[in-house]
Amino acid sequence: MILSYSEAVNRFGSEYKLGRAVSDKKIYKQEEGVYSTERYVPELGVIMKKYPKAVLAGEYAFYCHGLTNVIPEKYDLATPSKSAKMADARVRQIYVKDDVFPLGIEEKDIDGVMVRIYDKERMLIELLRNKNTMPYDLYKEIIVRYREMIMNLEIWRIQEYAAAFPKSKMISKALDEEVM
Repeated sequence: MILSYSEAVNRFGSEYKLGRAVSDKKIYKQEEGVYSTERYVPELGVIMKKYPKAVLAGEYAFYCHGLTNVIPEKYDLATPSKSAKMADARVRQIYVKDDVFPLGIEEKDIDGVMVRIYDKERMLIELLRNKNTMPYDLYKEIIVRYREMIMNLEIWRIQEYAAAFPKSKMISKALDEEVM
């Protein structure tokens, strides 16, 4: 179990007792402000505990949804547009407008860690919106996977998400031409 600093203090009763528990190896300090009951935990779990309000997005979300085999170098985390900058070299922060930020957030178990991630339908919209900023071969690999699974997606949700974004007509046109 991964715990924040305040959760760890509450669990052991005080800062002093937490320090003793770390010394006695009853709990392990993973990094500043993040503790766990196991010695080794997935890095993704540490990142998500460190930034609990962020949502997995971008290339890392495509990888977690099984839409690409390319393992990204950084964790792509979406945050509302007015959020503070994340000072973590492992993270690429994606600022999202407040009105569309909550669309498509779901909780998913990835490698034994519950994470907040955008659903496949929202990620399709993100793919179409950002196709000019990602490597062409990665874009083509993901779009082919979406074509294969289109019957398993909730089309009404895709249309709802597309309508909420600026340039929704461009997104809908790209959806019809490249996926359907």
